[in-house]
Amino acid sequence: QVQLVESGGGLVQAGGSLRLSCAASGRTFSSYAMGWFRQAPGKEREFVAGISWSGGNTYSADSVKGRFTISRDNAKNTVYLQMNSLKPEDTAVYYCAAEAFAPRPSSSPGEYDYWGQGTQVTVSS
Repeated sequence: QVQLVESGGGLVQAGGSLRLSCAASGRTFSSYAMGWFRQAPGKEREFVAGISWSGGNTYSADSVKGRFTISRDNAKNTVYLQMNSLKPEDTAVYYCAAEAFAPRPSSSPGEYDYWGQGTQVTVSS
């Protein structure tokens, strides 16, 4: 069992930055691939970025490439999403998720086993 708690969301102007954190409980955090997803009102949940269990491989959606960076610290049981050059279209609830026994993080929400409660990110123009 893994419990995930996101933090770091808020209101920021376009062009600004935020860093989201996702703290995980449990001693097996390092065995999970981790992903960040987002969901805007009226839209489906979409993949933002993912990271392998070791942190050696990362993946990003085209819409955030070059602006968002995912990282993890297995000693702290935490995964991060550094978001730079934010745009109004980045406004959404952001969720972190854990995928067990995955050689690489999936971009499909249905493949994940555990989810956090989400944190709101609002980017004003």
